[in-house]
Amino acid sequence: MLGARRWWALAALMLGMLTIGFDVTILNVALPTLATALHTGTDGLQWLVNAYTLVFAGLLLPLGALGDRYGRKRLMLLGLLLFGGASVVATYAGSVDALIAARAVMGAGAAVITPVSLALLPALFPPAERPKAIAFAMIGMGAGVPLGPIVGGYLLGHFWWGSVFLVNVPVALVGLIAVAFLVPESRDPAPPRPDALGGLLSTAGLVAGVYGVIEAPRRGWADSVVVAAIAAGVMLLLGFVAWERRAAEPMIDLALFARPRFLWGTVAATIASFALFGLLFVVPQYLQAVRGHDALGTGVRLLPTMAGLILGARTSEWIGARFGARAPVAAGLALIGGGLLAGAATGVGTGYGGIAAWLAVVGAGTGLTLAPAMDAVLGELPPGRTGAGSALTQVFRQVGGALGVALLGSLLAARYTGRIDTAGLPAPAADAARDSVAGAVAVAGRLGDAALMSSAQRSYTNAMDLVLAVCAGVAVAGAVLVAVLLPARPTRAPEAPAGGRPDDAPGELLATG
Repeated sequence: MLGARRWWALAALMLGMLTIGFDVTILNVALPTLATALHTGTDGLQWLVNAYTLVFAGLLLPLGALGDRYGRKRLMLLGLLLFGGASVVATYAGSVDALIAARAVMGAGAAVITPVSLALLPALFPPAERPKAIAFAMIGMGAGVPLGPIVGGYLLGHFWWGSVFLVNVPVALVGLIAVAFLVPESRDPAPPRPDALGGLLSTAGLVAGVYGVIEAPRRGWADSVVVAAIAAGVMLLLGFVAWERRAAEPMIDLALFARPRFLWGTVAATIASFALFGLLFVVPQYLQAVRGHDALGTGVRLLPTMAGLILGARTSEWIGARFGARAPVAAGLALIGGGLLAGAATGVGTGYGGIAAWLAVVGAGTGLTLAPAMDAVLGELPPGRTGAGSALTQVFRQVGGALGVALLGSLLAARYTGRIDTAGLPAPAADAARDSVAGAVAVAGRLGDAALMSSAQRSYTNAMDLVLAVCAGVAVAGAVLVAVLLPARPTRAPEAPAGGRPDDAPGELLATG
């Protein structure tokens, strides 16, 4: 095939995925600073996050399919250009509206980079080498998440707020050069006609549904806007499914879900993402509000998760080669469940050594799960359709993560609010304390109220433990299902579209690479 060049190409793809990974968490660290610098409130900050998330989720499916049709390298270059260019605009944005618009364009770039990076792997690597390549890709994708608070904390401590976006630019530029010179072009040798209606229905449905899910914790699940958005999303996605089932040349082959390795590989990846997003939603708040660490210190203390993920991803390759995908995926989900269950015993004064240990276990389980799960998914995709297929899996991961954070956020808020003692406080102070643990800590510090501080920290820790226990239960249930239903190895080779070639043949690679 491409000799050593393909490994350098993989490094280029990992660089793009690493940037996408830490961009989300780096923004979370910067939000308080942005609120002051841009004179915006909660609504403006929320849209800085939501604009990216909604565009990203909505465009994953159509852009993954476009990569198959028009060339994955070409789309990858476009995605990096969009992401890097929008990062420049975000760096020097003079208003919150301009920054929101830039974040939306960054979401479009990420919606190209994420599925296309994975879709290129079967074109670059034969099946024997694909597990190792996917393990490295998962390291690149997962390592960026805990790196975000570290990078963001350092930049905000030494530079101005725009630096958290400017850091994306050199990475995107290096990625552009590397992809241009190292990654060969590949595309579907027999592409279907563009499915405009399918793209419209999927985008509208995902945007509406994800918006409703994001708004639910703030507005309440019974709020009319939330109910209408989720209902519209469900109806549009049902329309998308109905259309794809009857279309002569559908954008997404829904028959993929009849293949157990694709189905349960996708389910396993979604559950692992649900659990990891849940952890990263509650633990940083615990480390900051309860244990008193700043953003940089919090990021450093999350590093055991990344170390475990790297170890798990590399180990999964060895286990998968000997026992097939079922063993590492089931074991990984079980490890996630066990680590989170240990985390659910965390108290206000628990030593960091114990916390680091269970964070590392969850990270190892995540790496052990994601790499072979994604290998199982990619191995079931017909040659030429890897972009659309990997995008479908990424949609489930993103929607599962968003839904998980919304549900877990509601659970966290209900338990925290129900336990904190705000008796005797003025109404505005009581509302701020009940709204969040960060608000309670600020109020307690301002009033010198040690009892409120203690109550807030104990209430939040108890609520966090409940969330971690729920995530543990979901992961253990997933481990059982995977152990029973995920075939260890492929039972048949993926069918090529008309005019296609087997998955390990170079037919997709074009001379323009």
